[in-house]
Amino acid sequence: MTINDLLKQTGEWLRGTGPNSDIIISSRIRLARNLNKIPFSRWANKKQTEAVLEAVKTPVLESICMKNNLFLKIADLDNIDKQLLLERHLVSRELIVGSDNKAVAISGNEAISVMINEEDHLRIQVIESGFNLSDVWKIIDALDDELSKKLDFAFSSDWGYLTACPTNTGTGMRGSVMLHLPALVLSKQINKVLAAILKIGLAARGFYGEGTEAIGNFFQISNQVTLGHSEEELIDNLERIIRQVVESEAQARESLMNKNAEMVKDRIWRAYGTLKSAYIITSNESIELLSAVRLGVDLGIMKGIDRLFLNDLLITTQPAHLQKVEGKALSAAERDVKRATLIKEKLK
Repeated sequence: MTINDLLKQTGEWLRGTGPNSDIIISSRIRLARNLNKIPFSRWANKKQTEAVLEAVKTPVLESICMKNNLFLKIADLDNIDKQLLLERHLVSRELIVGSDNKAVAISGNEAISVMINEEDHLRIQVIESGFNLSDVWKIIDALDDELSKKLDFAFSSDWGYLTACPTNTGTGMRGSVMLHLPALVLSKQINKVLAAILKIGLAARGFYGEGTEAIGNFFQISNQVTLGHSEEELIDNLERIIRQVVESEAQARESLMNKNAEMVKDRIWRAYGTLKSAYIITSNESIELLSAVRLGVDLGIMKGIDRLFLNDLLITTQPAHLQKVEGKALSAAERDVKRATLIKEKLK
C-alpha cells in the first residue's frame, strides 16, 4: 500500500453509516503514550527520537489491528502529501511540522492511525463513521493492550499515563465526535449550545480539530480533562452530552421544516445549483455548499444522493487532494477552478 492508494478509497469514517449518521459524521478516540525513561518528543534529541521510532515501529506494524498497513516517514513526504494526510484526518498539524524521526502508520481502511514522535511518542487514533464511541473504544483498547505487552509505557501509580501536556495525563484519552449542526446554526441556537458544552468541561472545535474554526456547520466536541476519571466514565459522559446535542439538532430541524420549510428548501436548492454551475469555488465555499446539500439529503428533500458520495466529495475537493490528482502543485486560483470542475463532473 502507498500513499497514492488513499486516493482510490473512501476512509472508514467517511462511509456515512452507523448510528445517528444523519447528524454525526464520525466518532474518534485518541490515546497519548510515551516510552519510559525517554524524554518527551519536544525535549528529546535526534538520537532519542530515533530510538523511539526504532522501538515502536515493529510492534505497531505487526499488530493484528493494523492489516494492510501503510507506514510513512514524514521526512520522505512533500508538502502536498503531508497536507493530504491532514485532510483525511489521519495526522495532526503537530506531526507534519518538522520531520526528524516522525512517522505515521495507517491501517488499510484508515480506521487506525498511529503517529510517532508527535507531541507524545505515540498518538494512537481510531476513527469510525457515525455515533460509535463504545465500538471505537473496544478497538483502541485492544490495540493499546497489545502494544503494552511489547513496549514499556511511562506510567505512574499516582498520576496514570505520563504525557507531554498535563491535560492528557491520566488516561491519556481524548474522545471526540464530529457533528453536522446546520439547523442549530440557522435557528441561531448554536452559540447557546456551545456555551453550555464549554461550561461542563468539554471543548468544541472546527472541522480540522484543535485550532480550527467551524466551517460548513461541522463541529468537533471532545473531552478536555482525563485525570481522575476512567476511560469508561469519560466515554459515558461524552456520549450523554452528544445525545443531548443530537436531540437539539433534530428538534431544530423539525422546527425549521414546520415554520420555514420554503426558506430551507430554497437554501438547499440554491447550494445545489451553485455546485452544478459555478466556474470557481473556494475550499471553504464548497464545504458550506455541501453542508446545505447534505441537510437536503438528511431531510429527504433531495433524492438520488447519499452521504457517502457527499462525504467523499467533501474530502476530494480539498487542496492537497486536488493537487495530488492533478499530479502537480496548483495555485489557489487554479485549485478553485479545478474544484468547481470536479464537483460538476461528480454531480452529473
